[in-house]
Amino acid sequence: MKYLADTCVLFPTVMRTLLLEAAKSKNDEVFWSEKILSEWSASAKKLGELGQLQADAEISLLKANWQNSIIDFSLELEESLYLPDLNDRHVLAAAITGECDAIITLNDRDFPKQILDQYGLKRVDPDHLILDYLKDDDTMIIEIVKDLLIKVNKELKEDWSIRRLLKKARLPRTAKAISFRING
Repeated sequence: MKYLADTCVLFPTVMRTLLLEAAKSKNDEVFWSEKILSEWSASAKKLGELGQLQADAEISLLKANWQNSIIDFSLELEESLYLPDLNDRHVLAAAITGECDAIITLNDRDFPKQILDQYGLKRVDPDHLILDYLKDDDTMIIEIVKDLLIKVNKELKEDWSIRRLLKKARLPRTAKAISFRING
């Protein structure tokens, strides 16, 4: 499968990391555009200078580790599209240009099914997608989550649980499913 990741999916570190590692483990492809990365950086700027520095560093790492994931699209295509939020047309333009199967986003309202259907696209919630990956190969996804938890606890010098971490990352169903699989 080929997915286009919306800004709201890339900006939270835990969600992005889990999603990309899970997709990689399933040989799925995930794409974005320079404009999506710019939106991420601009959103992080609202958190202050440190937030933007961190985002820019994460964007640089993303570009280095996912070198073939940037989709370029034409301004003409973007301007010809309609979405309820005209500022999201670039996401649709990138998905169309990249011949993606779906857009991974938290913004259901901004990407109506009837519009996406016209372009052969689906809208996928990241929590549902990770749950699908979990159903296919729970061992791999649980290992990714455990590694991510170790990294987060080390960096933050805290003791987060898997469930708390994933709920904070706006992945509540995944949090519940993985906690159940680990704790029985």
